[in-house]
Amino acid sequence: MIYRPKGVCSNTIDVQVEDGVIKSVEFTGGCNGNLQGISRLVAGMKVEDAIDRLKGIKCGFKSTSCPDQLACALQEMISD
Repeated sequence: MIYRPKGVCSNTIDVQVEDGVIKSVEFTGGCNGNLQGISRLVAGMKVEDAIDRLKGIKCGFKSTSCPDQLACALQEMISD
């Protein structure tokens, strides 16, 4: 799934999920090192666990963040 985040520096989030487990996440744009770290940390994690951990994280004065937008992408995937 390609997700277009809103209100953050990254342009797209490419999320691959299989049987409720995150296989890979790739961000385009944004803070490269931090987003690579997030991508590696969530690989192998259950979708629901990642949502619980990432939802609501804010970046500076923004009302959202790249991790929060990843949680939104995952929520959209499981609600389809």
